[in-house]
Amino acid sequence: MSTEAKPFLKWAGGKGQLLAQIAAYLPRQIYNEPFTYIEPFVGGGAVLFYMLQHFDNLRKVVINDVNEDLILTYRTIRDDVETLINSLKAVEEDYLATSEQETRSSIFYEIREKYNRHEGCSVDRAVQLIFLNKTCFNGLYRVNSKGLFNVPFGKYANPTICNTNLLRADSQLLQKANVEICQGDYKHIVQHIDGLTFVYLDPPYRPLDATSSFTAYAKGDFNDEDQRNLAAFCNQLNDIGCYWMESNSDCSAKNPENTFFEDLYKDYRIERVNAARFINANPSKRGKLTELLIRNYE
Repeated sequence: MSTEAKPFLKWAGGKGQLLAQIAAYLPRQIYNEPFTYIEPFVGGGAVLFYMLQHFDNLRKVVINDVNEDLILTYRTIRDDVETLINSLKAVEEDYLATSEQETRSSIFYEIREKYNRHEGCSVDRAVQLIFLNKTCFNGLYRVNSKGLFNVPFGKYANPTICNTNLLRADSQLLQKANVEICQGDYKHIVQHIDGLTFVYLDPPYRPLDATSSFTAYAKGDFNDEDQRNLAAFCNQLNDIGCYWMESNSDCSAKNPENTFFEDLYKDYRIERVNAARFINANPSKRGKLTELLIRNYE
């Protein structure tokens, strides 16, 4: 491909910067025979696109997310990318036709209102999501308790709203691997387990402290009880013979007494990897930190 496939959205917690470290801990068994790859919290899809480009022995690929519009956009890119590109180009041309921030702001809030009213067909919804992601403040996706996108306008001089080559590259990969795209609760992915299976889990992270909480990728929070339920689900995957890896926050790095994940995953291997936080409303809270990679294999 002339353009490397990679995430088409900027997504909080995206794994682009961690791909080399994640790749170093992939199970060696998947290099030697056909396998099924499942990602229950696909988000921006950095690991997905890495797997699609580096493993020719993928027998089956299944992705899932609770966010309906995100999944709708994946499906639109896979199945109708040219219509999406044409519609997105029209919006981009209209937006970039003026450099006046007041006019651009009006366009932004009009599209945000349409998005929150769930107006339009699947292509329209995908266009709205991509547009808002590329033009909102700090490229942040966040919804409130009512499920409404509430990120304000971002004052970017020349944002790339329609990256045609990237969208086509992503579409080509999703089609080539015949990726099955699901929407709903992560627990449903067990029905897709087929022989040798590797599951990569990237759930909403547990907050490092009371002021750093950001779990609103979809309506409803992912609290400590949800983290415990996820750990129980990982135990289930382990019992049926799946290889799995999970990414999550390193709470004990900030507070050594906070051994939440060490206790929850005491029967598994835990590695710390270096990461960087780029999406935060407070610039002082961006920067380097460590994250956990938890896995059930050597």
